[in-house]
Amino acid sequence: MTELPTTQPRCTLIGARVQEGAGRLGCDMGPSAYRAAGLAETLSGLGHAIVDAGDLAPPAGVVDPAHPNATLRHLGAFAAWTAILSEAAYAASAEGIPIFLGGDHSLSAGTLCGLARRAAAEGRPLFVLWLDAHADFHTLHTTTSGNLHGVPLAYATGLPGFEGFLPPPPAPIDPRHVCLMGTRSLDPAERAAVRDAGVMVHDMRTIDEAGVVAPLRAFLGRVAAAGGRLHVSLDVDFLDPDIAPGVGTTVPGGATFREAHLIMEMLHDSGLVGSLDLVELNPFLDERGRTALLMVDLAASLMGRRVLDRPTQSY
Repeated sequence: MTELPTTQPRCTLIGARVQEGAGRLGCDMGPSAYRAAGLAETLSGLGHAIVDAGDLAPPAGVVDPAHPNATLRHLGAFAAWTAILSEAAYAASAEGIPIFLGGDHSLSAGTLCGLARRAAAEGRPLFVLWLDAHADFHTLHTTTSGNLHGVPLAYATGLPGFEGFLPPPPAPIDPRHVCLMGTRSLDPAERAAVRDAGVMVHDMRTIDEAGVVAPLRAFLGRVAAAGGRLHVSLDVDFLDPDIAPGVGTTVPGGATFREAHLIMEMLHDSGLVGSLDLVELNPFLDERGRTALLMVDLAASLMGRRVLDRPTQSY
């Protein structure tokens, strides 16, 4: 019997050279590093049609508004990037799988808003798998670092604390539809906010004790039962810094190579993922492209590469 060819969804690559939300420079080089590491060629080799939409134009002429929290930095640029990315995510999610190449994690304030709007237009809930050492659940008032890559989830889920500086999200995400995995660095304010909002948290202690399969399988079951659209936001610091040094927010004790790939393989098997963020890659801190290559490898697993098909890499 001749096996019929399968049609793979189109992938649209969208670069977002956002670095205003991070505490150090370099994330703006992330989109170029993903392209140099062969992301488009790798996904094309898996049978996906690839559209590289280039990099979004950065905001120009923005002014930082005065805010009672004097630690905040680049609030004007954050608001402008959020608007730009929200529109881009809404448009790109009409067909195929948009993959956003960051850039620091503040970009997800925009991608989440656009994707939640798309899900609402489809009459579906948006679920979010947040693979990150941090919860990024601060508001403009509670952050003490002033780095706005720590606020996107709080904003997109409609928490108060952004009024007058950003418009309300067009379709706030239900915090109970958010799953944090790999979390291992929360301060007291974030811990209380996450608990009170009902966000699902599987920290590294949970993964150490139970592994990744049972918690992820349970979450994916909820997404499927609700007919939801699933967005995955993958931060480099989700991974252990021994295997992914190219990030400015390293936290020891992150996910191993196999844990990360198993998550990606399960996500692919579920058939539920509709969009992806690849964030916080800082090529200036990387070692001969190790982290960029690993992130491309993980994206390939999510998009269908089997463990037996993984090529040998040399550095």
